[in-house]
Amino acid sequence: MRKLLALSLLVLLNTLAALEATSTAQARMSHYVRNGLLCIHSHEASWYDHGWPYWGGLQMDRNFMKAYGRKFYYRWGTADHWPIWAQLQAGARGYHARGWNPWPNTARLCGLM
Repeated sequence: MRKLLALSLLVLLNTLAALEATSTAQARMSHYVRNGLLCIHSHEASWYDHGWPYWGGLQMDRNFMKAYGRKFYYRWGTADHWPIWAQLQAGARGYHARGWNPWPNTARLCGLM
């Protein structure tokens, strides 16, 4: 019984730590970046768009997904299977590495370039 209780407590603590890490990462994303990514999404596709060669709400190709969302890619596959927060997190990483260049047309429509 004690082992089961200890295991349950360990699972709960790991889950809480994962949730805290996720919310911390989202909190670090500036309003500018988040709003920019949401604007880009509004001109791109559904969060669950599975059309080859671009997937998800930010229309990521495989190289982008592997570069900026590697853990998500290996856990869930293409971005159309990722939770929205994971797509935004990968998009923010891509923005910090490359600016709005991965989305040149929609970034212009959103007034970001």
